[in-house]
Amino acid sequence: MRSDWSTLKQPAPTALVEARKLAHHAIQWATRAARANLPAVPDDSHTVLAWDPEQQALVSQAFAGGVRVGLRIGSMELLFIRPPKAAEIISLQDASAGGAGKWLDSRLEGAALKPARPVKLPYEVAAVSFSGAAKQSAATRQLGRWFAAAAEVLEEFKAQVRGGQPSPVVCWPHHFDMATVVSLTKPDTSVGIGISPGDEYYAQPYAYVSPYPRPAAPRLPELPPGGHWHTKDFLGAVAVAGDILPLRDARAAMLVFIRGAFDSSKEMLERG
Repeated sequence: MRSDWSTLKQPAPTALVEARKLAHHAIQWATRAARANLPAVPDDSHTVLAWDPEQQALVSQAFAGGVRVGLRIGSMELLFIRPPKAAEIISLQDASAGGAGKWLDSRLEGAALKPARPVKLPYEVAAVSFSGAAKQSAATRQLGRWFAAAAEVLEEFKAQVRGGQPSPVVCWPHHFDMATVVSLTKPDTSVGIGISPGDEYYAQPYAYVSPYPRPAAPRLPELPPGGHWHTKDFLGAVAVAGDILPLRDARAAMLVFIRGAFDSSKEMLERG
């Protein structure tokens, strides 16, 4: 079922900061499990997660025996999926971080897999307390809807790309965004397209389209409605939720923005 973008207006996109921090912290259990049980690769892509529409969750790649670990963001539930059984669930609103880790490790070890708790992440994720997670339930439900909507839009864009080869749409647990990278026909050039739930740059969900490598002195073209060029630390076309949602048919407007920004980025890279 296609996401209804009209439901993304309330709670307001700027009210999701604390829910995003909770979810970003929680998803690292799936990441730790992946690091423990999948062969490491240089770009860390063994740790990426995919959006599973059936589970309405971000889920890891499959471990031995088809086991996956995921997070149902909308209800803040950690999932242990071991086919053909139904997913086992623990609510992070009711469990401490330590309790969730013990719960997950007992299931991993029961499937003859390595535990997640001993794994050290190569990046920092701000520590949070789940004791107040229940107070964020409306915001986490909204955040879950954002991830579902982001995955759908990016998959639709990916299916229509011309003039490049898109990678799978995945969530990178470090940055916590849904993204694809389109490798262009010109060697060593690409365009990254993603939808972030928010970060240190924007305290609300936003879409970005970023050319690589960064053009030295680009002529920045006009973008479709809702978009602007971001130049601090990275160059990219950005459309924040607060500028997209008021537009008529926000979902269609987001796709128009992404397609237009991709075409502009591709043209800049082709010009050199």
